[in-house]
Amino acid sequence: MLYVMPPLTSADERVLAEVGAMRSDLRHAVRQAPTKWTQDLRRALTASAIAASNTIEGFQVDVRDVVDLMDGEREGIDASEADKAETLAYQQTMTYIQSLHDVEDFTYSKGLLNALHWMLQGHHHTPHRPAGQWRRKPIFISAAGDPLSTEYEGPHEERLPALTGELVDWLNEGDLDADPLIRAAMAHLNLVKIHPWVDGNGRMSRSLQTLVITRQRVLAPEFSSIEEWLGMPGNTWDYYKVLREVGGSVYSPERDTGPWISFNLRAYHEQAQRVRHRVQRSADVWVLLDRHAGSLGVSERQVGALHEVAMAGRVRRSRHERSEGLNSQQATRDMQALVKAGILTAVGQTKGRHYVAGERFPADVLSAARRRHTIRDPYVSV
Repeated sequence: MLYVMPPLTSADERVLAEVGAMRSDLRHAVRQAPTKWTQDLRRALTASAIAASNTIEGFQVDVRDVVDLMDGEREGIDASEADKAETLAYQQTMTYIQSLHDVEDFTYSKGLLNALHWMLQGHHHTPHRPAGQWRRKPIFISAAGDPLSTEYEGPHEERLPALTGELVDWLNEGDLDADPLIRAAMAHLNLVKIHPWVDGNGRMSRSLQTLVITRQRVLAPEFSSIEEWLGMPGNTWDYYKVLREVGGSVYSPERDTGPWISFNLRAYHEQAQRVRHRVQRSADVWVLLDRHAGSLGVSERQVGALHEVAMAGRVRRSRHERSEGLNSQQATRDMQALVKAGILTAVGQTKGRHYVAGERFPADVLSAARRRHTIRDPYVSV
């Protein structure tokens, strides 16, 4: 038996409708924007999701370093080799998940779940810590700060084939008339409570939620994933708290899952607010840079590099090269010209070098990029 989808409250229905409206607006805005601009935004959102989800598990890599790692950079990354490996593994997993959005004959299977787990945890594979295979021993989740206190005990390993099979059947055929965002949340809950692997269950459950959203084919998953939101410190605490409240100390599918759904709807709503604001800031920055291009003496392709500096704080020559389809000499000349004009400043040496805003970088562009906003809890009346 799996944890069952609850009936939605009137407040849940209202919040879900508001999320749907924001997602519709985002879809329209993204479709109207230049392709290169949306590609940059999708990459940045993916990096934020990877950094945040790994942070929940204790792996610390700055989101800008995640972007560099995604681009194949290895020099000048302020992270341990272990954290780099976790980041790259999660990137591989997320990249594959995103690629499944339009596969016509797609089906969920135990094999798919284990393959995704191998992508995520294969670099840790040993006979005692197998990746891509169900665990063969009991598993206990310890309470924070007390490694001997059991907060949750996963179901017995002999039950895993049946439980994962039931989950796969539900993913393919269960509650298909429910909103995909609700189904995605329930997929997350059930997988994390089954806890079928020795390690990586949290990230796999969050990845499965993103996969279910991806298969909706309404909006690119980077604009819908709540992993970035979950990785924020206060939200992470709430995340663990609601999992304890709803899941129980042992596998208890008869428990009320309503609080979990409300928690996820709040997450969807607040993350949609964040993404909407980021989309607007990014669009405003693009427009302002385009207006400044003539007076600054920069080319159209250099505008892309300046846009990334404004939004992310820095850019590398190699990324400018790939983004614009240049050779290394052309990209180097572009960066050198921007530095000579005082628009950018070079930081670091050789392969680790990156570029930040210089003295002549337009102040109004930076102001637009850093414009503040307020996130509203959709369940709290204003």
